[in-house]
This record gives sequence, C-alpha cells and structure tokens, in this order.
Amino acid sequence: MSSKNFFFELIKEDVFARLGKIHTNKGYIDTPAFMPVGTQGTVKSIFLDDLNNTGTQIILGNTYHLFLRPGTDIIKKFGGLHNYINWNKPILTDSGGFQIMSLSKLAKIDREKGAFFSSHIDGQKFLLSPEKSIQIQKDINSDILMVLDECPKLTNDKKIISNAIETSTNWAIRSKKEFADSPNKALFGIVQGGLFHDLRVESLEKLIEINFDGYALGGLAVGEKQEDMVNVIKRITKRMPKTKPRYLMGVGTPSDILAAVKYGIDMFDCVLPTRSGRNGLAFTWEGKVNLRNSKYKNDSSPLDEKCKLRSLNLYSKSYLNHLVNTNEILASMIISLHNVNFYQEFMKTIRNEIKNGHFDSFYKENFDKYI
Repeated sequence: MSSKNFFFELIKEDVFARLGKIHTNKGYIDTPAFMPVGTQGTVKSIFLDDLNNTGTQIILGNTYHLFLRPGTDIIKKFGGLHNYINWNKPILTDSGGFQIMSLSKLAKIDREKGAFFSSHIDGQKFLLSPEKSIQIQKDINSDILMVLDECPKLTNDKKIISNAIETSTNWAIRSKKEFADSPNKALFGIVQGGLFHDLRVESLEKLIEINFDGYALGGLAVGEKQEDMVNVIKRITKRMPKTKPRYLMGVGTPSDILAAVKYGIDMFDCVLPTRSGRNGLAFTWEGKVNLRNSKYKNDSSPLDEKCKLRSLNLYSKSYLNHLVNTNEILASMIISLHNVNFYQEFMKTIRNEIKNGHFDSFYKENFDKYI
C-alpha cells in the first residue's frame, strides 16, 4: 500500500525492548524515538537549526490546527510543510482525532460522516471526515499519516469504549481507502480500547486485518494512573506485529517512556519538554528541576555542564531562576531547548543500552527520578 521507501528494521531485542530503524523517503529514524510536537508548524520557542542539532530526526504536526491556520492552500503553494518551515527530515501528522476529545465542547461526532467542528478561532463550522483528514495530511505532505479515530475520554463505561472502536474501525477503513497508494508515505492505524484488554485486542485485530504500515496506541495518557497505562501496554504489545513500528501517542514523562520501551514501544510524542520549559520546569539526568523555586536563586551550576549546544552550559540555575520569575521570553527558549536536547540524549542512551543488553539496569537506575 505504501512505498517501499518506508519500512521498519528491527535490529535487536533486549527482552521486550526493541532497537530499530524506520526508513522513510526523508531519511531514517532510530528507534526508540521521541518526536517533538510542532502543533502549528513550529516546536515552540526553538529554532529548527537548534532542533536539528539536538539529534531530532522527526517532528509531529497537527492536522486540525494547520488546516485552520495557515490553511492547506498556503502550505500546498510551498510544496508542503517541509518547505514551508524549512525542515528536511520526516514529519508525522496526527489526524485530528485527539481534538475531537480535547475540543469536545466544539465538536459533535456523526459516526457516519465524521466530526462536525466549530472552529476555536472564529466559530466557523466544518466537517472533519476520515477522507478529509487524509486529504489534509496529503496536502501537508507529511511522511507518516494517521487515520482519523474517535479517542474517548477516560471512562469505565465499556459501552462507550466499544462504540468508539466500532466508529474508529469504520473510519480506519475509509482512511486507508482515501490514502490509496500514496507514494513515499505511510499510514498508521490507531488502537483504541481504553483500559479494557479485550477491547484493545478487538481493536488491534481489526486494524491488523485492514493492514497498516504501523500501529499506534491511542486513548492513553488521558488521566489514568501510570500503572494502568503500563498494564495496557504490557499486554497489548505482545499481540502487535513485530515487523511494524509501535507508536504510543501523547507520552510522556521520561519514566513513562522507560516503562513503555520496556514492553516494546518504538515511538513517542509529547508537548511536555516545551510546555514544561515555558513553565520553568527542566528535565535533567538528576531528575526534574523546578527553576521557579527560590532555592536556585544563588545556584551557580548549569542544568547540564556537558551540554554546549547554544552554550546552554554557561547559563546558571540562578540566572534561569531570575528569567523565569521575571517572565522573560528567553527563559522559555533556553529551558525548552535544554529539555528537548535532554529527551534526545535520553533516547540515544536508551538505544545504546538496548544495543548493549543493559536496558533493564538503566531502567531501574532512572525510572524513579521522574515520577
């Protein structure tokens, strides 16, 4: 269904943790991989040259938001999002399914037609159907496209989750039909099922029958306990195809990532590194650092003395504490870049530990630091 330029190479397994490589027309992605989120075509407060220098190999764009602004007509004139933002590496776009949940006050689901939205910008009404979502993603010219799905809020009501699976499966079939034989692109299915293992299995089996280039786990990191999320991942990954990438959507903290890698997840995305950066929270090898805290007012040490990217190792915690507490824009820029760089170093170290067969030790040494 997709170009032979897209394929997943499984290099090594360390128990269930997987070392791999995703090959795309825009370059390869070493896995496990973290994808910084570029909702509006930008990873907030970070220059793309700096993002590239962190070792980032793929970013995520948002179908819903890019459709509204700047609009696909403008993006198409530039030949796609890569040219528009000057990023020559792979891009994954979500489908708008998450916005059906997160903007539920502005969205109404029609299980046959799709989701009717009232724009959060100006109230203009539009229909996001499975076909329209794929069309938008094609116009964006992303390398990895996602099917439109219904992502329900956290609930113990099994009927709600079951209905969402029925809708999502129907939309997945239609998404694949609209995707057709798109050259040099891949299409991922999204497994729903909430915290119910039997429904997760049902959803996964239906998607495998449709046959996608990769499989994502949706409907997690929506408010459930970490142990509940991990239990879902632990059980369902055993049934996921070994030859296809496994993507856990919207996750997460370094401890979330470690737990998911332990059970075979290959891809992650989350706004946490940059959102935390804008709020003065840094992730370091020692754990989390809240730079708003007055205890850093006289601290002359940097967040990471080894990091020379943009001379980040020259900024003291004292200075960052000052920038954060005076609401200076530079604080967001420095801490966000630091966090994304840390996440990519973290993923690189995870890959090396899997390669050397030491992932479990690394997991035990670092998991509790980020709870």
